[in-house]
Amino acid sequence: MNLHEIRQLLERELAADDPWKLDGNPFERERHAQMLRLSLFNGAIKNGLEVGCAAGAFTEKLAPHCERLTVVDVVPRAIDRASLRTMQWSHITWIVSDIEQFSTAERFDLIVAAEVFYYLRDVAEMRTAVSNLVRMLAPDGHLVFGSARDATCRGWGHAAGAETIIAMLSETLVEAERVQCQGVSASEDCLLARFRNSNPSSVLLENPS
Repeated sequence: MNLHEIRQLLERELAADDPWKLDGNPFERERHAQMLRLSLFNGAIKNGLEVGCAAGAFTEKLAPHCERLTVVDVVPRAIDRASLRTMQWSHITWIVSDIEQFSTAERFDLIVAAEVFYYLRDVAEMRTAVSNLVRMLAPDGHLVFGSARDATCRGWGHAAGAETIIAMLSETLVEAERVQCQGVSASEDCLLARFRNSNPSSVLLENPS
């Protein structure tokens, strides 16, 4: 699927009350609990970035622990729903953008990117998105990643999933912890991983055009 088709698909799915059962499914609740635990490894977060907010289920859990939080999603409806759900907090910045194009001079001490990379068209686009996020990670900052496994994602018609992205992230970051979350169905099987930027002299490069 191209980007336009992906946006249309996500817009349709986001019309449901609880898209992807992020609130009501025990597997999803456990996945979010583990993501939050990994995100708060160093305690409170000064400047966080969440990539892909869906309807805001995880944003609502993460926001109270951040001094500042930037949330990026390619689908305007996702931003609308998540911002409405978290309207009690004023320290969240909302941006509609895809993860290949989003760029800022800010450094984030936490980046969370879960269930987003497999929506990209191919492995080359995934690598571009991974490199883009790594450039925005502060020295000694942490990146929390989550995804369904390669085999599951390919069964859904995507190019790759967790194992492929973890290998890419490991080229420049240090994997600190990995967690498997598994539910009752075959598709409820994902990997979560926390990575650390161990390069204190890393320089934020401009996003290539």
